[in-house]
Amino acid sequence: MTEILTRENIILNQPKTDRETVILRCGQMLLESGYINERYIEGMIKREKSFSTCIGNHIAIPHGEDDYKRDIISAGIVVLTYPDGIDWNGCPVYLVVGIAAKGDEHLDILGNMVEHFETGEATINLVKSAGIDEVYKMLNGKNA
Repeated sequence: MTEILTRENIILNQPKTDRETVILRCGQMLLESGYINERYIEGMIKREKSFSTCIGNHIAIPHGEDDYKRDIISAGIVVLTYPDGIDWNGCPVYLVVGIAAKGDEHLDILGNMVEHFETGEATINLVKSAGIDEVYKMLNGKNA
């Protein structure tokens, strides 16, 4: 079984850009890591056009529409941070977690996100101060 989140798929301190570029980057990372087929990226863009994946507290979780789940090879997550924030359709976002999952394999990581990022301030603090190992341990529920 492939690890859902690897340290190599956590990229910090990204320059400000637009949300479509971020979604494409997440999709490319998922593709290069072997989690998805290329078609899934199309599903990520369609999902965002139909419903924003900004979940509040300065976090966005781009993922594909249900019709594209067949393009998932194995569950995977990628993480990008934007210390200057990006505009996510009117929602300021600092942490982006791209997700490819068919079932509930990713729920532990999302649960850890909820636990650690209860406020937008907590998200911004992590983005501006944490290193890759700290982000990895937080999202995987491992003690530092």
